[in-house]
Amino acid sequence: MSRLDGNQRDSFSKALEGKKIPILTLDNKWYHLFTEEKRQEVTELEHQLNTLLKQQGKLNNEIKDIKRLKKKLMGEIVSLVDEAGQEEESENARKIEQSKMKVEECNELLESRQDELLDLPKQIEQANFQLMLATMDCCYDTMKENAEEIQDIAQWVSEIRVELKKKLVRKQEMEQRNHAIYSYMHDVFGAEVIDIFDLQYNPDEQPPTAP
Repeated sequence: MSRLDGNQRDSFSKALEGKKIPILTLDNKWYHLFTEEKRQEVTELEHQLNTLLKQQGKLNNEIKDIKRLKKKLMGEIVSLVDEAGQEEESENARKIEQSKMKVEECNELLESRQDELLDLPKQIEQANFQLMLATMDCCYDTMKENAEEIQDIAQWVSEIRVELKKKLVRKQEMEQRNHAIYSYMHDVFGAEVIDIFDLQYNPDEQPPTAP
């Protein structure tokens, strides 16, 4: 569930007014925001936006193809008119009429495709904006969860450092104590007696200094 309340969403929306928002699904950086599976809301909005983009691309390609065909037909008409002369019933006249009909069909198709294309930029902008809001929800949640875990880890590290320091001090104290005992026993009883007890201590090692 989103953690952005209504006021936060309103503030975010106002902050984006007049700004050019990149198409999220065309930006590789956007995909890197999701290291885990996307929420259903984000997935649905992503699909909606991509569908609109594909529709826009398809219409643009169709318009280019229709314009290319129309240009070809117009060229053929000009050539046929030059060849036809004054013979109204000639084969060329029939071909010219057919080409004109095809040009008219091209015009109708162009008008239809351009009408469909007219509203798409606005629909894409709106879908992209909704996806941005859903993305912001996810990022807000992730950052908040991370901040809480970062705080827990920082507390754990702090406690471990204290415990580690205590252990190091204790280790130093025991090493110094062993050194003092060994030195005393070595002086009193001698090396041979010390060897009998198999005391594992190297008298050449100096006790560590305090950190």
